[in-house]
Amino acid sequence: MEDQIKFYAHKLAFEMDPSDLFDALNNGEKVMALDARKAFGFEAEHIPGAINIPHREMTEDTTKHLDKDILYVTYCDGIGCNASTKGALNMTKLGFKVKELIGGIEWWKFDGYSTEGSKGNKTGLKIECAC
Repeated sequence: MEDQIKFYAHKLAFEMDPSDLFDALNNGEKVMALDARKAFGFEAEHIPGAINIPHREMTEDTTKHLDKDILYVTYCDGIGCNASTKGALNMTKLGFKVKELIGGIEWWKFDGYSTEGSKGNKTGLKIECAC
């Protein structure tokens, strides 16, 4: 049983699901969604408030403006894409706190959350700040 507890705790230390991210964003936690896909994917549709740094372009120079005190949650299209994993690895190597979003933007939409962009779905649940 101890091994299972360690396994699940370890897994949760490195990933979160869309509802966890939605709650963190709405609760004003120090978290930022980071789209690790190419710019055209981000421009078409992304999580509200997300930033875009394609995993292939993550360097000290392209990330120097980012706050290392917040948690970055990398995402991509979904389970058929590993840009979020590559992005999480790159960001971790650069010294950032990172988790990977389970299921990417597809599971974000599946859970009923809104998206932004030229093909965004504005009818889903919105991220709102109570500040």
